[in-house]
Amino acid sequence: MTETTGSTGSTESTGTTGTAETTGTVGTTESTRTTEIVVPEMSLVVLVGISGSGKSTFARRRFAPTQVISSDFCRGLVADDENDQGASADAFDVLHHIVGTRLRRGLLTVVDATNVQREARGKLVELAKAHDVLADAIVLDVPEPVAAGRNAARPDRDFGPHVIRRQARDLRRSMRGLSREGFRRVHVLRGTDEIEAATVVTERAWTDRRELTGPFDIIGDVHGCRAELEALLRALGWEIHPDGAGATHPEGRTAVFLGDLVDRGPDTPGVLRLVMGMVAAGTALCVSGNHEQKLSRALAGRKVRVAHGLAESLEQLAAEPEEFRAAALTFMNGLISHYRLDGGRLVVAHAGLKEAYHGRASGRVRSFALYGDTTGETDEYGLPVRYPWAREYRGRATVVYGHTPVPEPEWVNNTICLDTGAVFGGRLTALRYPEKEIVSVPAGKTWYEPLRPVAAPGHRDPGTLAAGDVRGPMHVEVRHGGGRIKVREENAAAALEIMSRFAVDPRWLVYLPPTMAPPETSALDGCLEHPEEAFAEFAAAGVTRVVCQEKHMGSRAVAVLARNAETAAARFGVSDGSTGVVHTRTGRSFFDDTTGLVDRLRRACEPLMDELGTDWLVLDGELLPWSAKAEGLIRSQYASVGAAARAALPEAVAALEAAAGRGLDVGDLLDRTRRRLDNAARFRDAYARYCWEVDGLDGLRLAPFQILACEGRVTALEPHTWHLETLSRLTDPLIAPTRHVFADLASDSSREAATAWWSELTAAGGEGMVVKPLDAPEGSRTQPGIKVRGREYLRIVYGPDYTESLPELRHRFLGRKRSLALREYALGLEALSRLAEGEPLWRVHEPVFAVLALESEPVDPRL
Repeated sequence: MTETTGSTGSTESTGTTGTAETTGTVGTTESTRTTEIVVPEMSLVVLVGISGSGKSTFARRRFAPTQVISSDFCRGLVADDENDQGASADAFDVLHHIVGTRLRRGLLTVVDATNVQREARGKLVELAKAHDVLADAIVLDVPEPVAAGRNAARPDRDFGPHVIRRQARDLRRSMRGLSREGFRRVHVLRGTDEIEAATVVTERAWTDRRELTGPFDIIGDVHGCRAELEALLRALGWEIHPDGAGATHPEGRTAVFLGDLVDRGPDTPGVLRLVMGMVAAGTALCVSGNHEQKLSRALAGRKVRVAHGLAESLEQLAAEPEEFRAAALTFMNGLISHYRLDGGRLVVAHAGLKEAYHGRASGRVRSFALYGDTTGETDEYGLPVRYPWAREYRGRATVVYGHTPVPEPEWVNNTICLDTGAVFGGRLTALRYPEKEIVSVPAGKTWYEPLRPVAAPGHRDPGTLAAGDVRGPMHVEVRHGGGRIKVREENAAAALEIMSRFAVDPRWLVYLPPTMAPPETSALDGCLEHPEEAFAEFAAAGVTRVVCQEKHMGSRAVAVLARNAETAAARFGVSDGSTGVVHTRTGRSFFDDTTGLVDRLRRACEPLMDELGTDWLVLDGELLPWSAKAEGLIRSQYASVGAAARAALPEAVAALEAAAGRGLDVGDLLDRTRRRLDNAARFRDAYARYCWEVDGLDGLRLAPFQILACEGRVTALEPHTWHLETLSRLTDPLIAPTRHVFADLASDSSREAATAWWSELTAAGGEGMVVKPLDAPEGSRTQPGIKVRGREYLRIVYGPDYTESLPELRHRFLGRKRSLALREYALGLEALSRLAEGEPLWRVHEPVFAVLALESEPVDPRL
């Protein structure tokens, strides 16, 4: 007969309530002697048996090959011989490393080794504990002659029968205390028939309710405040049953209670009756709080310190029928530490839960979920000082918790505390999920005086990137463009240097614009770039209409604007009184002080904020003139080249003309020098058009061409027509319009008209235009924009005489630049999506940092 024994383990992964099963038969029938062994799907399974007991065959038939780690396999890895017992020490080092890695990643792992000695099993149990997973042992107990016969039939097993006898002796000794070694359960299979007939199935942890997607109403600490709970439920749209033993929501929402239903307040039995009824009916979930744990111990007759409101609960429950007290005790004993919901995107726990503990099962996990983390110190009130784990949280899941009362719920790194001290005269608060809407009702009175004042946890932590978040290779998940984008370690290091030393206040750094790809090289005489190549590329991708926007003669600028200082503090965590920033495409400030520019721009955009119903905006545009930012560069690099050419080349022309007059054959050289002189004049005219006098804000202009994001909305995804129409309504003289034309790519005349417009722009000294698709097919990998620069502007990029080298320049390689543009565009949209959805700032910074890192890739900067 098969035996299953176990020690007290976590009920949250076994599917039981209370103590794990200690003795008995598991799924056995006398006729077939078939046994079903149930193990948690996230656990360590340790096979125990002498050599020849059939452990490898048992594992191969019942587990996936990747789940089984055998000592023989590890010996083969380190010694090229699975039977080299001299390599055992190294082999087990490898085995423990692999097992630890798999457990850290939450994978079911089976160890196939003899494991007949307590020391060997102890190391594996410690690994399971270190990674907060449960461990089960499966013992394969076969007669010694059977094992000896199997080993004798294997020519690679050359050890004698004394080895089998020693292992069998160790196994018999182990059986007496195996269930006390830290295993959740010990499953013993006796004899070959029982082993052959056994099956293994996995079960999900009770904390794993990822299939439940809501919507949820998550309710903070009630503490016996029955009237406030009913008022909150009604405010959330719930209908309370007349008997007070349940409630339903007409829209099918599910309530989630964060524990601490009991103690301190006037009606603990009433709260329990209502919540127990909802949980029993399937309209609510509830996790345990530390007060439920203590009250259940007191009701069970265990010795506890009667304090912190426990006396009130015991007195109130004493007036209830014995049946209700028994039901309440059963209910509280069955509450688990936390739930994972909505595909793992939501975690609820009474005191919160750091990411490494999500879905795990151990006493350490349960303690954190019920009590939180502390610094080990006590405050002046004799209470433990809470460790601010939420400030370091970097998980993808939203964590909602209570336990520590706060005046107002506040988002910190994708976590939020909903305990707003209802029993202390504050409010009872709920979070509607996924809407992330806060709903609360005031307390009827102060039901219990707090030991210490309810105080805010301090200034909001902005949650900006830490060096550890971006050290080493990065892989950033993006939803637009699909997949993951890799950032190499060396590029991340360069970006970290720039962001830490030169960037604006990182709390404002929520977006960096992508680089822009040029078109395929033109074959037209005298042209390196021409609109026709851009039109042809988009048409080939299935785009039918494009907008051609004037490429402004300035510097790419991102403006982040808050309506007032209060919005800046609440939305971006900036509390120095500033209301925004205007920064370059690499995140640097344009000027030493941009306060005046930000204030003027903010006032200019207030009508736009009103129209969009937002208190903040992110804009993409160009700051004019170029010289306002790059005057030093123009003087040192461009003006010096132009001045040197205008000084030297006339002298050279004159000398060559004199030589030609004396009959020397210098005609070709003279023609080339004259062309170079003409090119130098054109070069000087090209950059001069980007320079004009600026005095403070006088002369500065900003040309916004895209509204990137506002509260709750990624406006960057709106059609370009919407952006142009909306921005055209800004009337402040600071705002420069973006001229544009539309082109139907199926119409030759429309393409010709757009090309003629480009020719007029560039002939008048304009930089060129940007061609953007208006109807890109869903899922296409088309460029978000293609810049088509004019012939004269390209002199600034490639040098005064670039037209003399067009045959060579036509071989420029564009593939890397195009790939970079697409990746940076996807990262930018990801940053804006995370910003609009209210994700913590470090999550917004992750793709922003990646854009900056990709700028370090070896791409020709002239493209």
